[in-house]
Amino acid sequence: MMGLKTPLYAKHVQAGARIVDFGGWDMPLHYGSQLEEHHSVRRHAGVFDVSHMTIVDVNSDRSFDFLRFLLANDVARLREPGKALYTCMLNPAGGIVDDLIVYYMGPSTYRLVVNAATRDKDLAWIRESAEPFAVTVAERSDLAMIAVQGPEARRLAAGVLEIGWRDGALALKPFSAFQAGELFIARTGYTGEDGFEIMLPTDSAETFWQGVLDAGAAACGLGARDTLRLEAGMSLYGADMDETTSPLESGLGWTVALDPPGRDFIGRDALTEMQAKPDRQRFSGLLLEGRGVLRNHQRVVVEGRHDGEITSGGFSPTLKRSIALARLPHGDYDRASVDVRGKLLDVRIVKPPFVRKGEICVDLRADG
Repeated sequence: MMGLKTPLYAKHVQAGARIVDFGGWDMPLHYGSQLEEHHSVRRHAGVFDVSHMTIVDVNSDRSFDFLRFLLANDVARLREPGKALYTCMLNPAGGIVDDLIVYYMGPSTYRLVVNAATRDKDLAWIRESAEPFAVTVAERSDLAMIAVQGPEARRLAAGVLEIGWRDGALALKPFSAFQAGELFIARTGYTGEDGFEIMLPTDSAETFWQGVLDAGAAACGLGARDTLRLEAGMSLYGADMDETTSPLESGLGWTVALDPPGRDFIGRDALTEMQAKPDRQRFSGLLLEGRGVLRNHQRVVVEGRHDGEITSGGFSPTLKRSIALARLPHGDYDRASVDVRGKLLDVRIVKPPFVRKGEICVDLRADG
């Protein structure tokens, strides 16, 4: 069965990308060397096609009230047009329907960017929740999305823009965005490096993509995007969180705004109850002490406590060893073991991120 295709699909095929199914989309996994693509982003700049992500505009006199009810973080924090906020949508039990970024576009208008694999579920949830507020929920399938990431990313991408927009792009603050003609440019990303995520009309995507490549960025696929986000300690929906887990046990407690107390949002009561439980699971990073590879769903053995589980694991190209994110039993401890094919391997428990903005953030010495 053929998958959905982004406006850049032909460019990926032309470049010899290995195409894989991702959430129903035919997407590039890599263009030859996933390792080289990873290092390109950490050391210089890489460009990703993220047009499979779902862009949703909410527009109404009651958009503000609706989003304060829908989202666990508080859009009242967005006081200037272009400001962005990372948040989760929760179900009444406090489970995560999806994680997303919301942008304040202007009076009564907000833009949400949600995950590709959860598109249908998310749209249904948003529209159902919106009914009492009579807001307009519009999926922007007319827009593509390109991410340029890395220490040189902003400079390279700005050079592709029309001259009149370059200074504005370079002056953009983190988690802010602005409209540059037909382009919506946001200083956000999913790699732990600086850069832009750019939304633009689908018929302009190929020209901009090629312009960034010609400027010196490396084309990067989903494989490098995953190793980069894991090093940066960024959670992945469907692995590190889902509808059965709350932000409090997914390392996302910081995205929940319980103040002011009078704001009613979906899942608030459940989160308040969970917050009072002293024995809820902790969410941590794992650093493998020796050789081996940590994988999703491997059992984490903590002496004297219940077992935990790896939610995301893999080899870190920057650290040159295996790392993971894991949900662990409550308690104060810094060592554990992971069951790898029946053999218990020692891991050290660390606080993510492992790598951020090119810098290693954890102590790699075996004694910690």
